[in-house]
Amino acid sequence: MVHSFIAHTSPGRCRVFALVKDPDDRLEVVTTLGAGDLHLSDELISALNDFLSDRDNAALQTVLDRAPSPVRMAVQQFLKDKCAPEAGTFTAYGPIDIVRHAVYFSRIDEELEDYLEGAYMIGLGIRMSNERGTDGDVGWVIQLLSDEVSVPASAEPRTWALPTEVKLLNTWTSKQPLAGLGPVRSALKAAAGASAEGHWVRIHTLLHSDRDEGFEGSGTSEFVVDVFDAPMPLQELDE
Repeated sequence: MVHSFIAHTSPGRCRVFALVKDPDDRLEVVTTLGAGDLHLSDELISALNDFLSDRDNAALQTVLDRAPSPVRMAVQQFLKDKCAPEAGTFTAYGPIDIVRHAVYFSRIDEELEDYLEGAYMIGLGIRMSNERGTDGDVGWVIQLLSDEVSVPASAEPRTWALPTEVKLLNTWTSKQPLAGLGPVRSALKAAAGASAEGHWVRIHTLLHSDRDEGFEGSGTSEFVVDVFDAPMPLQELDE
């Protein structure tokens, strides 16, 4: 994933790089501005980073229209090849970082609930999925993100893109609480029931705004439980 764009300026030119995390950091060359176009460097970097969060191609194009054709073509090709939108990766304040790549729990119990409660209380984003080991045992893998992603009031409550290879059976959100249970325990109960039936289940959190304009950073934090018409995937760490 392209995390941000940066520039290295030397006498006579400016090289534009993309900082890519997948998960190791690396730099990829995007384009180079010559001596006659160095005045565009700050604007171009700013427009590219804004594009990552808002996907406003028109705003970026106003800068590219003033750049030489080779620069314009190089940037457009790079964005086409390397910057496809990925749900849940940016807010208006910048990219979402992964705080913990993978934490494994062998079952849904009080320890797992306490772990999620702690992450939820301090505003970390949560992604969780069930997996089956080669021995048949079911486990749960959790990824923690640096923030929750906001969605507009009228948008679908989802910031984790659905897989294309399987059918979605149903979705539960914490706007439909289970009687007498809080959002964390309700989400775990919904997930546990579907998992017990052999389904692949994913849980994630988001910030669902109460408005469509200027929606970033306001609203209600929600849990989303997606149940798929597919068996849970094989645990990657099995040897």
